[in-house]
This record gives sequence, structure tokens and C-alpha cells, in this order.
Amino acid sequence: MKQTFILIALLLLCYTGKAQNLTEFNQLLKDGDSIAQKQFLEKWEKTGTDNPDFYVACFNYYVNKSRKENITFQNDEGEGESFVILDSLNNKAGYLNSRVIYNEKDAKKALQYIDKGIDKFPERLDMRFGEVYFLGKLEEYEKFTGSIIKTIDYSATIKNAWLWKGNQPLDDAKAFMLGSVQDYVVQLYNTGQDALFDNIRRIAEAVLKHYPDHVESLSNLSIAYMMQNKTDKALEALLKAEKLAPEDTIVLGNIAHAYKLKKDKANAVKYYNLVKKYGDEDEKAFAEEKIKNLGEE
Repeated sequence: MKQTFILIALLLLCYTGKAQNLTEFNQLLKDGDSIAQKQFLEKWEKTGTDNPDFYVACFNYYVNKSRKENITFQNDEGEGESFVILDSLNNKAGYLNSRVIYNEKDAKKALQYIDKGIDKFPERLDMRFGEVYFLGKLEEYEKFTGSIIKTIDYSATIKNAWLWKGNQPLDDAKAFMLGSVQDYVVQLYNTGQDALFDNIRRIAEAVLKHYPDHVESLSNLSIAYMMQNKTDKALEALLKAEKLAPEDTIVLGNIAHAYKLKKDKANAVKYYNLVKKYGDEDEKAFAEEKIKNLGEE
């Protein structure tokens, strides 16, 4: 069961003039005609290498070509989409699990093209984030992290003057860029891989080098430090974040947890009470439970 995979719609949005080739190529992608897609790109390459759309199209072509969906029968429910298989007695016999894998050769070609595009058009943030997104799909987390850090550093170089589709200036580019970076940090956290807390630390440090008052990165840095048993460093970052955002319940909860790790019950209770003061009903209940547990220790 093969479906046309378009990496992200943001990379495929069309505009007039030079974008006509991209519009035509997008239609070929939707039609699923891989031979016509390849022929179109070969023809376009003769005249289009000074057009950012060419690199976007090549990237999406090879991403789509690399993507394969495997259906397997397993005893347990998998991480992807699963379907229950019942036996003749209507008992559960197992699961059909769908898992997407990526062909290494074609994935490499996709990344080579988007890297060429970024080199020629370094202010196109959609290209950079397209690459980051795909590296996340490939679970290439070291390259994923490196690409994010390069983007952060370049953002400071150009004073956040990013371009998007059609080479148009991106509105509120700094906030958009930092918000997207935060989403990528959450993606690393959600893998559940402890080794990736160092990647989170490096991304946070890259942001704070240029934007020292970024509260989310101070909080991210503190979590990475706590996972590395550097509680004092974690508190240093968190107390700075508290000064910037004194009612931020995530920051306050992290401070409470850091003090708990340090066996400082009084300060842990103090900050859990601040979570109760400023938090919603769920956060209040969470803090109350933590305070109860501290009293029982």
C-alpha cells in the first residue's frame, strides 16, 4: 500500500512566476507518476538550479521515493497504525502493524539536494526546517540537532530576517523560529532516550547564546542538567527563568523538583505551593500530591 508522501505542505505551497515549475511538479507528485517526476526534474535541472523551488522539488521527490510502508504480523501492538486480527473463535490472534521505513540511498539524495538549496539560499527557513523534519523521521538525531543549531546561529547572523515560500519575509520570524525549535526539543524529549538530553542541552545553550532571556530554553537546560545529576547548575538556570517569568508554572514546578533532588524539603514545598497559586486545576492537584508525598518521606 503505497501512498504519495509530501514531506510538509509548507514546502509545497505555490506562487506565481518561477513557481510554475513547482506547481507542475506538485501535480505529478499527487498523480504518483514517478517516471514523469524524474523526467521533469532532469529537464528542470538544465535551467532551474538558480531557483530555490528546484531544490525543494528534488528534496520532496527523493523523500517520497525513499519512503516505504511495511506491514508485519506481530503478537503485540506496534508503535504505528495497527489492526487487530481475530481467529475463527473471535479471539485476538495478533496485530497487523504498519511501519514506515526509509531507503538509505534515496534519503541521502534528498538531504544532498536540500543541503545544496540551503547553501545557495541560506535565508530560506522553510528549507532548513524541512531538513530538520526529515532528519527527525530518519531518527538521525545528531544531524537533527546539528541542523537546528546551525539555524539558530544563522538566525542571529541575519538578525532573524528569514524568508519563507516565494522568498517572502517571514512575519514575526524570531518567535516562529524559536517556537519551532521548542517543538523539536519536545520531539527529542518524547523519544524517551536519556542520551538525547545532551542534545537538548546543546540546543538550549545555542539559543541562550543569542537569546539569553528565552525562558523555555532556560527550563530545557535545567532539565538536561538534572538528568546529568548537575542539580546546582539546573537551579541556576531555573532561578534566572523565575526572575523572567515568576508565574510560569513549568519553571516553578521544575524548581520544586530540583530542590526535592537536593533534599531541601522546605524550598520544594515553597515552590510547589507557588505552582498551586498560579496553576490550573490539574497543576494544583499535581502540586498538592507532591507536597503530600514530601510530608510522608
